[in-house]
Amino acid sequence: MNVTTVWNGKRAFEAVGPSGYPIGMDATAAYGGDGKGATPMELLLAGLAGCIGIDITMILDAFLHNIDKIEIETEGTRKEAMPKGFTAIDLIFKVDGDIPDYRVWKAIQMGKEKYCAVSDSLSADIHYRLILNGEEVVQPA
Repeated sequence: MNVTTVWNGKRAFEAVGPSGYPIGMDATAAYGGDGKGATPMELLLAGLAGCIGIDITMILDAFLHNIDKIEIETEGTRKEAMPKGFTAIDLIFKVDGDIPDYRVWKAIQMGKEKYCAVSDSLSADIHYRLILNGEEVVQPA
């Protein structure tokens, strides 16, 4: 999968992936932005909730007609020092409908352990490359 992210001035960026939907991002005023888009950390939490949400709706597909609402509240606890990454993420699933709790728990467990690519990626190795003025520049040792 490839996502292209383009700078739009100050702290604003727009990302577009294979789906073709643009995603606007910006920093808050505290970090020199105008707040005209979601912050990347908000998007990380939203991506996690969306991923497991899609997974549980696929797992519970035969029971969706009995479900009136699925809401996923995602809360991230961040480090005090820079970089202020998440140290913990809590997901609260608010489900309304005529469905036994064990079915929802089973779907959450399966999503967590087997299907959610976003949560699986949070421990991924990240590598960086630089292409400056059309030439790849090797990171100094």
